[in-house]
Amino acid sequence: MNRTSPDWNTPVYNALKSYSASGTLPFHMPGHKLGSGIPVHFLSEIEKLDLTEMPGTDDLHRPEGVLKEAQELAAAAFGAAGSRFVVNGSTVGLHAAIAAVCRPGQRLITGRDCHSSVVNGMLMSGVSPYYIMPGYSDEFCISTGITPDDVEKAMDDAPDAPAVLVTRPNYYGICCDIRRIADTVHARGKVLIVDEAHGPHLVFNKRLPVSALEAGADICVQSAHKTLPAFTQGAYLHIGSDRADTERIDYFLDIYQTTSPSYIIMAFLDIAREIMQKQGKELLDRLIDSIQANTARLDGGTLHLLDKAAVPGFDHDPTRITVNVSRLGITGYEAERLLRREYCIQAEMSDLSNLVFISTVADNPGSIERLFDALIGLQRLYTGAVTANGGAGRGNAPDRACLGQRYTALLKRQIESWRRELYESSVIMNAGTERVRLADAAGRTSKCIIAPYPPGTALICPGEEITREAVDFLADVIRAGGSVHGVDSDGTVLVLCRK
Repeated sequence: MNRTSPDWNTPVYNALKSYSASGTLPFHMPGHKLGSGIPVHFLSEIEKLDLTEMPGTDDLHRPEGVLKEAQELAAAAFGAAGSRFVVNGSTVGLHAAIAAVCRPGQRLITGRDCHSSVVNGMLMSGVSPYYIMPGYSDEFCISTGITPDDVEKAMDDAPDAPAVLVTRPNYYGICCDIRRIADTVHARGKVLIVDEAHGPHLVFNKRLPVSALEAGADICVQSAHKTLPAFTQGAYLHIGSDRADTERIDYFLDIYQTTSPSYIIMAFLDIAREIMQKQGKELLDRLIDSIQANTARLDGGTLHLLDKAAVPGFDHDPTRITVNVSRLGITGYEAERLLRREYCIQAEMSDLSNLVFISTVADNPGSIERLFDALIGLQRLYTGAVTANGGAGRGNAPDRACLGQRYTALLKRQIESWRRELYESSVIMNAGTERVRLADAAGRTSKCIIAPYPPGTALICPGEEITREAVDFLADVIRAGGSVHGVDSDGTVLVLCRK
């Protein structure tokens, strides 16, 4: 084979090389930030780490050697009774946790702001949801989270549910009171599962919200690749107490995980843990100090940063930089495109009102300063337009606020329909389907999750009716520049065939 031929047709490889060479500053996952958060000697000849099970490399499905040792080191670092490496992302960890704790036909109490992987995990396990409506921030037009009182009431309403699954932090860095929730759940003899996909870094610095394991979680699933210097799809499943059935967890991980696990992913789960143990506190101190110093440079009258004070009753991860741009008179989608085009900065995500930037130990004071320079540039560019138009700016802020309120109202109605009639997962998964235009989908039953994406919170779940109000809302999100998971590029959705 000619290894130097200029004629290779490799579009994916070419696109990745082009992005990494573009000079774009990444404030998105993976947390290693194009390798800048990983000591260079770990990245040398990485292709030679792509091995398989053989003498000396161990077996993820029956670890007895180096993988067993690495998982024990992870358990010690994160404060777990036991830890498991997951190579198919937090998705598989959550699927295994749900299947291990809940039996088919049982219910799982969870917030409606759970990730789509939780919905799919329940569907695959034959488990029905008891959804809790999360709180809502009118200022940021986002869900905040669930409270201990919410959990208490849900357990009264669904006493047969063996477990509660909480998402913490959420995509915006908001953290519910996990200590009180853990106490509330355990007082009823139930298991607490925490989707801590966005929080594996929390345990490494006391200036951050308490980690789920420290607060008493029985099972905790973390996406290492989101905020640690690890490779994409690398995750940990931590066992926090003997309330979790370790044998069942291992059984379902064995079923759901690939039989050909990536040794590169596993090696960097090990490396990320070592970096954080040795340098995590120092690097996180530097990061938090940099963010706090630069926050003071912003004009809070036009750009508002999400912090603990903005979400009473909740905590907030200061490394998650969430910026509300509504007062600039533009959408978050527009702001994301402007930052990429004018400043070569890529956000993790945008919604109608906000930008979300993932900062990690791979970021240095220079990169944080460059981000805030760009935000100040946006302020200067659009503040005049807002003032000239009497506060309306180029966009339509009242419409954005209205969309947020509509979203909340729609979620409440969907939750009530779930409580009246629980779906049968086998019926949904095996039913015949057809594709219809979104505009014609009102009154049909959805086969898939339909969610403005990211962050992946489902507006409509499999087995739920697609209402006319939901159709109109989703069409408005798409017109505003948003992306909707579950609506195909041709504007169609997958629904169950009529009986």
